[in-house]
Amino acid sequence: MRTESSLDLPLLGLAALFLGSGTLHLVRPQVFEAIVPPQLPEPRTVVEVSGVAEIVCGLGLLHPRTRRLAGLASAALLVGVFPANVQMSVDAGRRANRKRTAASAGFFAGTLARLPMQWPMIKVALRAGKGTGA
Repeated sequence: MRTESSLDLPLLGLAALFLGSGTLHLVRPQVFEAIVPPQLPEPRTVVEVSGVAEIVCGLGLLHPRTRRLAGLASAALLVGVFPANVQMSVDAGRRANRKRTAASAGFFAGTLARLPMQWPMIKVALRAGKGTGA
């Protein structure tokens, strides 16, 4: 039986993904700047703020007292960064079309495969946000 204080594998995995990705956002922001949608100003700032948000959400998911709020914030964050993931796919598709190499086509396919994976992560975050564990 799961309780609010349960820390199961999906929730632990989501926290780990946020902590790893958030850290990478701060250590190597240039990797992420290119996927910031062009409508947003200051890509470096967007990357840094989203990195800090990921770390805060990841840490919040780990503790029962902050898990509910962190779950809701995590779901919102995943929805908020989805346009950047779409932008990555659009850019990768353009590169693959231009270069026509197996590597560029493979990367493009990987970015497309990543998009529907957001939904299970959002579901885990929302369950944590309901206070029922993940």
